[in-house]
Amino acid sequence: MSDQKKLYKYKDLTKVATRLRDDLNNHHFVLLYAYNGTGKTRLSMEFKDISKKRKKNPVTDTLYYNAYTEDLFHWNNDLENDSERHLIINKSSRFFEGFRELALEEKIFNFLERYTDFNFTINYDDWTIVFRKQIKNPKFRPEAEEPEYIILDNIKVSRGEENIFIWCIFLAICELAIDGDESYSWVRHIYIDDPISSLDDNNAIAVASDLAQLLKRGKEKVRVVISTHHSLFFNVMYNELRSTGHKSHFLHKNGADGYVLRATDDTPFFHHVALLTELKKVSDSAKINTYHFNMLRSVLEKTSTFFGYDDFSKCIYGVDDEVLFSRALNLLSHGKYSIYQPTEMNEDNKDLFKRILNAFLDTHNFQLPEIFA
Repeated sequence: MSDQKKLYKYKDLTKVATRLRDDLNNHHFVLLYAYNGTGKTRLSMEFKDISKKRKKNPVTDTLYYNAYTEDLFHWNNDLENDSERHLIINKSSRFFEGFRELALEEKIFNFLERYTDFNFTINYDDWTIVFRKQIKNPKFRPEAEEPEYIILDNIKVSRGEENIFIWCIFLAICELAIDGDESYSWVRHIYIDDPISSLDDNNAIAVASDLAQLLKRGKEKVRVVISTHHSLFFNVMYNELRSTGHKSHFLHKNGADGYVLRATDDTPFFHHVALLTELKKVSDSAKINTYHFNMLRSVLEKTSTFFGYDDFSKCIYGVDDEVLFSRALNLLSHGKYSIYQPTEMNEDNKDLFKRILNAFLDTHNFQLPEIFA
C-alpha cells in the first residue's frame, strides 16, 4: 500500500498535532481538509501548546490564526450616541507584541486594499481602531461647490469586512515573521485555520493565492499548517503549493475512537469522495439524520459543476423517480439542518435518502475508499 493510500488512526487531537509537527520536519507545508465540527480549531491549539508543555525548554513557537484570533477584537458600538463606533484590541495578547513600535498600518493596508474599499486608523493610546469609507456624494454637480466624494467616519463594517481586516493584520504579522523582524523572531511555525469562512468564492481564491505567494517566500524560515473546511480554498492552496512538495491530509472523526488521517497528496479532491463514503455508511445504517440530505445535495451540486450541468438534478437524469428525487432534495435540504443538532429522519425519508444516494452511485460508479473501516 502506497503512503498516499495509508490510513493513520489517532486516539486524540494531541496525537494528531504531534503527527503534523513530525510532517513539518520533512515538509515546508501541511494542508489539512476537515469538515466543520471535526475539531480543527482545537487541533490548532493542541499544535501550538505542544512546544509550551515540554518538560525541557518549553517555548512558544507558533503564530496562529483561528477563531480565537478573531476574539482578540470586539466592538464598542456606542449604543448611547450611535456615532463613535470602534473596534477594541486585546493588547495583552502576544499577537500584538510589535504593534506600537512597528506601526503596521501601511503593511496592513497593502493587504486590505486588495479585498475592500474602506480605510482605518489605529489609536495606540487606547488600543482602538476606527474605520472610514469614501463614497460618492449624491449632491455633487460639476458646476456646484459640493465635493465629489465624502468621507464616512466611525463606520461599523460588516462581519465579513471585519474578518478580512483581522486577516490582513495577521498577514502583516506573518510578513514580519518571514522577514525576520526581532519582535516575531520566536515564530517557527504558522498555523492557519479557516481564514475565509465569511468570504465569497472570488475572495476565497484571491486570499488563497495571496497567502500562497507570501508563504512560499518564507518557506526557509517558517513551517506552516493550513486547515480548512472550504473545498475551493483547499484546492487553490493545494495547486499553488504543489511545487513545494507539501504534505496533504484528509482529517475525519473515527466514530467514538478518535481520528483518522488519510494522505491525499495525489488526490486533492479526495474529500468529496470521502463525503460519499460517509453517506454510504450512514445509508447502510439506521442512523440517517436530516442534515445528511444537505450533504447529499452538496455532493450532487459539486458533481454537476464538474460536468458542466446547469442543475444538480442532471446527476440523476434518466433514473426511475427522477422528478421525485429532485423535488425531495429541494424540499429536504435546508440550512436549518445542522450537524451540531442532529435530528434523525423518519422512516419514509430514510428510504427516500437511500434510493437517491444509490441512484447517484449507480449512475456515476464512484470507487469509494474504506476510510472508516
